[in-house]
Amino acid sequence: MSNRLAQTQSLYLRKHAENPIDWWPWSDEALETARRDNKPVFLSIGYSSCHWCTVMEGEAFSDNAIAQYMNANFLPIKVDREERPDIDSLYMQALQMMSGQGGWPLNVFLTPDDLVPFYGGTYFPVEPRYGRPGFLQVLQAIRRFYDVDKAKLRSVKEEMLENLQQSAVLPASQLSEDLLHKGLETNTAVIASKHPGPSFPMIPYAELVLRGVRFNFESKSDAKQVCTQRGLDLALGGIYDHVAGGFHRYTVDPTWTVPHFEKMLYDNGQIVEYLANLWSAGVQEPAFERAIAGTVQWLKREMTAPAGYFYAAQDADSFADPNAVEPEEGDFYVWSFSELQQLLTREELAELQQHFTVTAGGNFEGRNVLQRRDAGKLSHTLEVALAKLFAARYGASPASLETFPPARNNLEAKTLNWPGRIPAVTDTKMIVAWNSLMISGLARAGAVLQQPEYLQLATKATQFILDHQWVDGRFHRLNYDGQPAVMAQSEDYALFIKALLDLHQAALGMGNGAMGMGHREEMVQLPSANFWLENALKVQEEFDEFFWSIELGGYYNTPNDSSQELLVRERSYTDNATPAANGIAIANLVRLSLLSENLEYLDKTEQTLQAFSSIMNRAPQACPSLFTALDWYQNHTLIRTSSDSIAALNAQYLPCAVYQQQTDLPAGIAGLVCQGLTCKEPARSQEQLWEQLQQSQIRG
Repeated sequence: MSNRLAQTQSLYLRKHAENPIDWWPWSDEALETARRDNKPVFLSIGYSSCHWCTVMEGEAFSDNAIAQYMNANFLPIKVDREERPDIDSLYMQALQMMSGQGGWPLNVFLTPDDLVPFYGGTYFPVEPRYGRPGFLQVLQAIRRFYDVDKAKLRSVKEEMLENLQQSAVLPASQLSEDLLHKGLETNTAVIASKHPGPSFPMIPYAELVLRGVRFNFESKSDAKQVCTQRGLDLALGGIYDHVAGGFHRYTVDPTWTVPHFEKMLYDNGQIVEYLANLWSAGVQEPAFERAIAGTVQWLKREMTAPAGYFYAAQDADSFADPNAVEPEEGDFYVWSFSELQQLLTREELAELQQHFTVTAGGNFEGRNVLQRRDAGKLSHTLEVALAKLFAARYGASPASLETFPPARNNLEAKTLNWPGRIPAVTDTKMIVAWNSLMISGLARAGAVLQQPEYLQLATKATQFILDHQWVDGRFHRLNYDGQPAVMAQSEDYALFIKALLDLHQAALGMGNGAMGMGHREEMVQLPSANFWLENALKVQEEFDEFFWSIELGGYYNTPNDSSQELLVRERSYTDNATPAANGIAIANLVRLSLLSENLEYLDKTEQTLQAFSSIMNRAPQACPSLFTALDWYQNHTLIRTSSDSIAALNAQYLPCAVYQQQTDLPAGIAGLVCQGLTCKEPARSQEQLWEQLQQSQIRG
């Protein structure tokens, strides 16, 4: 019998709809029921493509004895962290305070009257193993503690609440002259460090370090090297799907070989932008261009809704055959040596073994994850071999397969008639923040590589958001099959404003007018560049109204009229797999001040940087996006020049430059470079314009 989660729209929540646990979604009714019945809240947070969330769902959450005890003694609530990142952020911080580490599934126990967490963990097995206690024993101990040890419970709660409240208020201070230098040096070391554990893209860190290459710091050569190496690790490693495009979330090893196979939209958007920036910085490695192009093809084929927006994620696990009880990790992506022998000619297999990590024994549970051994352009023979593997996986050649329908759940995956392998489940919800990261990546790659198709994809997704994500005048975060849901949070506003500004800059260099996507698609009229800027200003106005902290500076995670159920209102400044909202928001304010000539944006920039200066001094490795924002603040430059000149400049790496098209330049003037509140003498040649621009980019 289904529980309450069967009525929800979230794929992650619906995966738990058949559990014997009497799950509630997060709601006022659930919280009031817990208070009325004096039951501790068991809050479990995860997401649809999380491997260990899936494991715990099939084990502990499907166990009848555990469910019987849980239902009698707790009020169980399930939250999709992709729907409610504010709830996830708050209780993840609490778990890290309690245990020193975090992760998903995130499981915490809250007192019902005030929702203060008093115990937590991540994955709990049914029986004791992996050094973890059995889940039923945990539940029994927690309930006994809640009922018996009231004094200790009160002490734990008071300490936790005090710590959470203190973490939400940072002491403001003046910005030191060497703060940017400190941040660049520290984060270069972070990216360069070698460790025995998993390897993550860490794009907010890599982006900051790439910005530092233009400065004459001691670590300049190291910075260029580590940024290039990060690009090579991504484009050559097993983290990239060399057969069909798209990047997996991370690799489980330090050699970038075996991935955790889920593909997240947010990773792919950031990586596309980073590789495009590397290319524009002069690191024009063919593997970068191939990885960008392959990711865009994957995006078009598997991750783009008919309405134009982008889906959220694809699972790590897939079914080996329709009769399989449980999906297997990576089954859709890996290759046995015997399969490769059957599919490829001897010449193709020999060349594949020479240039990829292919062996008879494999590198993942007896099968092979493809990882390139060397950089450069792939040969025709290798491209033919990879196309054959694509056809074996998808049942059609890359050239003939323009769209590949998603498997929306496990039932569809097992019952639909797939022409090749059974694909992993795709979470088809639209998340504004993640779409925005991909829009920014497409806009930057389109401008750098002069690919109008990339800009067209970005335009369609952005237009969908503008047309569908406002309800009663308020921005919404999610869309389920055409239906907007959940009020937007600060990361949605900040990243969408950035995407609009990135489209504005790319459109200036592309020119306006009809633009086609490919030989089978129609020519489409794109909006003017000013259209994107006008919308960025409108969204920023709403962002300021509902999220700006007048007292502290910076932006809260949640709006001022819908944060009542949270213990504290956080202001996100820590970067994780995605950049923190406040780092992105500050950089946006600088760009908007240049493009609109409204100095109030610059005032907000300074106030917000001062608000977070203590954490920037104390833990620069925690907040690279704030240092990116500081770089914008100290080195922002406006260039007024022609559309042709902007197209050429867009292809260069000028990380603190903003362009405005100037159609009435006097004869003999190439452009005007303005920095801060002053402008340099008019540049009379492209060479002089370039020299002024480079000098302006390092003045801070």
